Amino acid sequence: MSSQHQKSSLAALTVAAIGIVYGDIGTSPLYTMKAVFEGDHVKLNPENLIGVISLILWGLTTIVSIKYVSLVLRADNRGEGGILALMALALSSVTKASRWYFPLMMLGLAGATLFFGDSVITPAMSVLGAVEGLEVAAPGMQPYIVPISVAILVGLYALQWHGTAGIGKWFGPIMVLWFAVLAIMGVINIYANPQILAALNPLHGLTFLWRNGYGAFIALGGVVLAFTGAEALYADMGHFGKKPIRFAWFLIAFPALALNYLGQGGLLLGNAEAISNPFYNQLGSWSVLPLVAISTAAAVIASQATISGTFSMVREAIALGFLPRMRIIHTSASQMGQIYVPVINWIQLVAVLMAVVGFQSSDKLGAAYGIAVTGCMLVTTLLTFFVVYYRWKYSIWLAVAATGFFVAIDAVLFGSNVLKIAHGGWFPLLLAAVLFFIMLTWKRGHQLVYKTLQKHAIPLDAFLQSLFIDPPTRVHGTSVFLRPENDGVPHVLLHNLLHNKILHERVVFLTIHITEDPFVPPAEQVKIEDLGHQCYQLNVYYGFKDEPDIPKVMELACEKGMEFYMMETSIFIARQTLLPRPGGGMALWREHMFVAMFRNARSAADYYQIPPNRVIELGTQVEI
Repeated sequence: MSSQHQKSSLAALTVAAIGIVYGDIGTSPLYTMKAVFEGDHVKLNPENLIGVISLILWGLTTIVSIKYVSLVLRADNRGEGGILALMALALSSVTKASRWYFPLMMLGLAGATLFFGDSVITPAMSVLGAVEGLEVAAPGMQPYIVPISVAILVGLYALQWHGTAGIGKWFGPIMVLWFAVLAIMGVINIYANPQILAALNPLHGLTFLWRNGYGAFIALGGVVLAFTGAEALYADMGHFGKKPIRFAWFLIAFPALALNYLGQGGLLLGNAEAISNPFYNQLGSWSVLPLVAISTAAAVIASQATISGTFSMVREAIALGFLPRMRIIHTSASQMGQIYVPVINWIQLVAVLMAVVGFQSSDKLGAAYGIAVTGCMLVTTLLTFFVVYYRWKYSIWLAVAATGFFVAIDAVLFGSNVLKIAHGGWFPLLLAAVLFFIMLTWKRGHQLVYKTLQKHAIPLDAFLQSLFIDPPTRVHGTSVFLRPENDGVPHVLLHNLLHNKILHERVVFLTIHITEDPFVPPAEQVKIEDLGHQCYQLNVYYGFKDEPDIPKVMELACEKGMEFYMMETSIFIARQTLLPRPGGGMALWREHMFVAMFRNARSAADYYQIPPNRVIELGTQVEI
């Protein structure tokens, strides 16, 4: 690739990253300053104002620039990021035999569910914060803020099935314009009140914390809103790569955000009454409506990023065995990451509308927002420690030094938001707890099914030896039996022999293994083992972000000497009927819940993209 083409590709990726990665953190100036000074825990005076701006600026520097951009982006799982990718990396670092394996899995799930809570609050918070500008332009519009926000959000979620391939190309340029507007407004207000530049000195932030004590601790719950969206730059690493994300942050997003927060601080130094909505008061009444228009566009883009992130997280959770199989629609023929999960889309919309209608304003949503964000940030830092120590093999002192400082910051920020549980923080925690329980129930239920099947499992090798002492009638063609990992003879094969009393001339046992890597190269996805008597074990290895595709697997097997003719191939799948029983491995009501999820899960044939006319399903009953 020529250096000129590399530069143009880097520039295009950088602009795209601005649109997708920094939409959330880019819309934080809409509501952060208002949230910090809400209530009477700290007074709005020049000393406190400079201290708060200093905390925001140095928080952006330490949490985003140093922690995420410099440290966490290094903890990539074969180029992929995000809380589940980091969990998989940490789990592979300690191995399944380690005493840390289960706690790390629980920690990763907690982080993933908090991310879901964050992804519900972000659209509600961003859109409400943008539309509230109408109230500044015309106070009589106040009763219409929530209905307009609801209409925008319903429209956004209703369009998800189209994908973002068509409009996604505009995200980057719109967000570049947004950041340019932030920077220009900031410069104008800094010029009017240059004394705000004192906030560049971190001592002012520390003095604010010391002078205000408990009030400052409460105010941190508002300050943290300036860092919301930092998790997105790590989660989207696989889409853009580290370099474009870093370039977009240091060249555009960070300078624009820093200038705007300084500008809002300068505005409030000269006009304390502007605290009612500092963002929309930066340029005067003439600018409000244009700002509402571009703010709403930026808020929609920020919401789209979190919606897409939720779809990706759900797909990873399904692959890792924490959620039932769901219908996943690919909305782009050229971009693998463009997916749509209908069930999750509508569940998330209901939760977002509950947040908008229930909280009514971005001020009240701020309390709900911070706890999900800081909880996710804390989990990311803790998981990073295990990667630094166990995978990168750094000394314990260096690992603690690299992550301990950030653990302390995250813990303080999380603690300040814990105080707001009664004022809205309960909402994302409730969402996270429900999803966490569902994921644990699904995982535990599958373990119980596997344990039951193992009790009655017949070793495959011994079975084949006895079968061919007096072999059944063999017919033309190939039969493929899906066989769970570490399982014995597939029940569906036993049923076939019992009822049909025949065996195809070639028998293939297909086992799918999900690795703790995001992707497995096609050349390494298929391994074939000859079991004798024209019987074969076909092992398929997928990463948790790979797209399962059995016909493609058969093409890869063909390259390794095992040819499949689809019109002569029958694929046998067991359709299990689960029967809850008292005294099982879970509470009876929880077993019924697992059975209901299992019954409504997407079929294996559909999920693995097996042609319907080649599938034969045989039923089995399993008690759990």
